Amino acid sequence: MTEAFCATTAGITVTVRVYFLAEQSRARTGHFVWAYRINIVNKSDIIVQLLKRTWHITDSTGRTQVVHGEGVVGEQPVLAPGEAFEYSSGTPLPTPSGFMTGWYHMQAVRTGELFDIAVPAFSLDSPFEDASKH
Repeated sequence: MTEAFCATTAGITVTVRVYFLAEQSRARTGHFVWAYRINIVNKSDIIVQLLKRTWHITDSTGRTQVVHGEGVVGEQPVLAPGEAFEYSSGTPLPTPSGFMTGWYHMQAVRTGELFDIAVPAFSLDSPFEDASKH
């Protein structure tokens, strides 16, 4: 099992597990692909909805791509206290390693209050990391 990266903000815990996809990656052409599985658990006492996301995806040369979008995987889940939402996605990089971090832009359903929760920084590592230093 891969290492889990966790962060809790405003009573909402985000856990990320990352998997390198060797079968979709091509080291010789600089195409490296990872999948990640995210679990969001509402441990607060309010109903919340995930409206948007912001990702910062950084490769090993320091180049950062910022991605904004509605919801996650086409959904804007509503989570009552104690409920969880889990999804999988992925990202390619032109380098054999990097990292991602981000935020989910949430809304308290009853009051309409908007707030952000942190997605923990997580590393994108491949077996080709050392090969890129030659």
